[in-house]
Amino acid sequence: MSLAESPETRQGDSSVLACILAAIPAASGAVVMGTGIVSVALLLDGDETLSRILLVVAGVAWVALGMILADRLVRDRERFLTESRLPAALTGVAGTGVLGTRLALLGWSWAGIILLVIALALWLGLVQSVLRNWTVPTVGASFVLTVSTESLALLAAVLAVSEHAHWLLYASLVPFVLGLAFYLFVLTRFDFRQLAVGRGDHWVSGGALAISTVVAGRITIAAKTLGMFGGEHGTLKAIALGLWVLTILWLPVLVVAEATYRRLHYDVRRWSTVFPVGMYAACSFIVGKAVVASEITDFARVWVWVAVAVWLVVFAGMLRRGLQLAGGEQQPTSSDRINELATSRQTTV
Repeated sequence: MSLAESPETRQGDSSVLACILAAIPAASGAVVMGTGIVSVALLLDGDETLSRILLVVAGVAWVALGMILADRLVRDRERFLTESRLPAALTGVAGTGVLGTRLALLGWSWAGIILLVIALALWLGLVQSVLRNWTVPTVGASFVLTVSTESLALLAAVLAVSEHAHWLLYASLVPFVLGLAFYLFVLTRFDFRQLAVGRGDHWVSGGALAISTVVAGRITIAAKTLGMFGGEHGTLKAIALGLWVLTILWLPVLVVAEATYRRLHYDVRRWSTVFPVGMYAACSFIVGKAVVASEITDFARVWVWVAVAVWLVVFAGMLRRGLQLAGGEQQPTSSDRINELATSRQTTV
């Protein structure tokens, strides 16, 4: 028997794989979130080929993470339950919603419907546990409460048009409004020091408002397409534009914080930076179309390439980290464990 086929070698390979799998935290759903929304933004910019490449990456990541979490539920139930209480667990809901949105825009409405059902089931299964174990002050990852809720509204609004389902557009209003309420709930408890010490998830403070803006724009466009809400179109446009302005106000704050407090090491929470950066492009494309503002669309056409650049940097960091683990480097405390330690002295609501 060759060395490559020896039991010792197989055991070593198994240990390396186990190490890599163990390093994947609940927040890894942000990989699908970030990749999916950059794919959507590229589609809105007309870059179909590159958009589809990222769609494939997002789809593979979603399937892989689903299998890992299912295995963890069976083999490490204690860790699974512990992580399900963290807001970061809701990245799985948001990732599913964003992926479903991109597939629906591809013309695969059947896939979008399936993923909407899955995302809603996950949201219903997780949100009570997350809220029951809520801690204050909140951190960037806490805004995923809004992101996951709005992802349901976004997918429902897109499917409402493709399926000519008026009831689905009405239904999308519920998570849209609830998501905005959650945003205010988290923001009023947010520790703004996270802008200096956050490991990437601090960007979700703006990204959560950006996805609310996308939803407002999508509802506005869908209402016009389906001939719904009559004289309320002006109000819907005003809401979409108002949310876009509030969203953009976050951008210089986040950029300045990033330049001032440099965080150059890879962390899985950096995917929670990719998502808002991509969402800024997507929401600008949608709102620019909804209110017919070419200046907003022009910003989106530039910013989408910033999103692509950020995605490439973070994706390269993830691959490098995977290679380090495969090479036998000892796994440090995971991101979620760091977050738990950081919030261990916080007060439970």
